Amino acid sequence: MREFDYQRASDVPGAVALLGAEPEARYLGGGTNLVDLMKSGVERPALLVDVRELPLDRIEVTDDGGLHVGATVTNSDLAAHPEIRRRYPALTQAVLAGASGQLRNMATVGGNLLQRTRCAYFTDVSKPCNKRVPGSGCPAIAGEHHNHAILGASPHCVAVHPSDMGVALTAFDAVVHYVTAEGPHEVPLAEFYLPVGATPHRETALPAGALITGITLPPAPAAASCYRKVRERASYAFAIGSVAAALDVRDGTVRAARLAFGAVASRPWRAHAAERALIGGPATAEAFAAAADAELAAAEPLPGNAYKVTLIRNLVVAVLTELAAEGRRTEEATR
Repeated sequence: MREFDYQRASDVPGAVALLGAEPEARYLGGGTNLVDLMKSGVERPALLVDVRELPLDRIEVTDDGGLHVGATVTNSDLAAHPEIRRRYPALTQAVLAGASGQLRNMATVGGNLLQRTRCAYFTDVSKPCNKRVPGSGCPAIAGEHHNHAILGASPHCVAVHPSDMGVALTAFDAVVHYVTAEGPHEVPLAEFYLPVGATPHRETALPAGALITGITLPPAPAAASCYRKVRERASYAFAIGSVAAALDVRDGTVRAARLAFGAVASRPWRAHAAERALIGGPATAEAFAAAADAELAAAEPLPGNAYKVTLIRNLVVAVLTELAAEGRRTEEATR
C-alpha cells in the first residue's frame, strides 16, 4: 500500500478545499470499499480526507413529504429507520441484503453510491483492465464473465455495479446532492452513473473533488414495494441478479409500476420498457413475464452469463406476483 497523508475534515467547505488542493486525494467515509482497493494497489491516494464526522448523518422529512438522507448515515441506520421501513420497504430490504452487519455498521450512504463497478480483473493489478488503465483491454470478455453485464455493456467493459442500495434508490427516483468549490448541486440518480461506453474509468457524473452530502427520496409511491436478490451463497455476497419493484394494482389492473434491476449492467438499471408494458395491463404472471421480456429484448449476454436473462425474467415475475397479491389483500381490507 502506498504511504498517504490523513486529515479529518471539520466542515463541508473544508473537506472540498482539502481535496481541491491535492489531485490524488480521496474522501474516506466507512472505508469498506476504498481501503480494500488501497490494499490491493488499485487505489493509491496521496491523501485521505476523513468526512465521517461531518454533520451529514441525519434522516429528515422534506417539505413535500419525501425524505432527505445524509451522506454519512450508516447503512445500518438507514435500514432501521422507521420512516424508511414504512415508506420505502424495498430500500430497507436492499440494504439488509447488501453486506454483513459489521460492514453495514461502517458503510455510509455516500460511500455505497460510490462503490467501484468492478470485477476480478479490475482488482488484480497484474491483469489489464480498461477501468484501471484506459486502453489496456478487457480480459473479462474472453475470460471469466459469468457474473458480468447483459445490458448496456460495451467492448471496453462488462463489469456490473455492486450496490444493492443503488438499485432500490433507482426505482424510487432518488436525487443525489453534492458540493463543489462553486457551491451545492444535485443530479438525479438516473443520471448519476454514466453509460460505460468507451470510458469505463469514468463511472459517475460527479465533478472532480465533489463531495456527496446526501440523497433525497421523493414522496413514496402509493404502491407496495420490495427488493429481491439472488446470490451464489447464503452468506452476504454480490448479487448475480436482483430486482427492486413497486406496484400499484387496483381491480386487477396495474395503475403504476417502478422496476429496477441489479447485477445486469455497469449501473443500476431502470427498466423503463418493462414499466411501460405493465401500466394499464392485467396483474397476471403472463403480463409480468411479457414486461420482463420487453426490457430484456435489448440484452446482449456473453456465452457465460446468458443464464441471467432467464434469471431476471423469473425474478421479475416472482416479485411482481408477490406485490400484486399484497395489493389485493390491501384492497380487500379497505372495502
